[in-house]
Amino acid sequence: MDNKPIIKLSNLSVFQKNKLVLTNVNLEVLQGEFIYMIGKTGSGKSSLMQILYADLPIEQGDVNVCGYDLNSIKRNNLPYLRRKLGIIFQDFQLLDDRNVKQNLEFVLKATGWNDKNKINNRILSVLDEVELIEKLNVMPHQLSGGEQQRIAIARALLNEPEVILADEPTGNLDPETSNGIMKILFRISELGKTVIMATHNYNLIKKFPERVIKCEEGTLLT
Repeated sequence: MDNKPIIKLSNLSVFQKNKLVLTNVNLEVLQGEFIYMIGKTGSGKSSLMQILYADLPIEQGDVNVCGYDLNSIKRNNLPYLRRKLGIIFQDFQLLDDRNVKQNLEFVLKATGWNDKNKINNRILSVLDEVELIEKLNVMPHQLSGGEQQRIAIARALLNEPEVILADEPTGNLDPETSNGIMKILFRISELGKTVIMATHNYNLIKKFPERVIKCEEGTLLT
């Protein structure tokens, strides 16, 4: 495993709609690390995630993610950065009018894939990783919450990202289903991918202990 930081934040201040949310943020994350980000609602967890995938502008400080300097990244390089990032949301964000295969196809085509065989093989590969190949032609509303989240994880893995950003991925799930999601995320991390997971669930952190960073009183405690 490479010991070079895959994410480096130096003296970062995070603003959301001109309001200072976090200040003096310094963080190094190594390849393959699993990190929990905790903190109250409104403490800056989601804003920090948005900085990492270049959805919020950097007004102060330095940010380097997957080899990209986000202070000077050009707009035409954003798709390349985002291919290195897999993003998982609390509310799944699957497209209701398409089946599982079509949801995953949509993402691959949108990120430049055009070989039909390669697309099909990649879809089968990620569904295998989350153990849901049999749901290939099922519509999202026919899936349980846990299955929808596993499809969302499969979607995040499509472009073989280096970093997975998971924003409250178990927030809408019962404890048993959450455990299943955690096992999948840990398996992904063991394959050398970095996982940063924002969560309120302290029971999960006790059950699956890893490095914890905390948004508190306007800064990040590491």
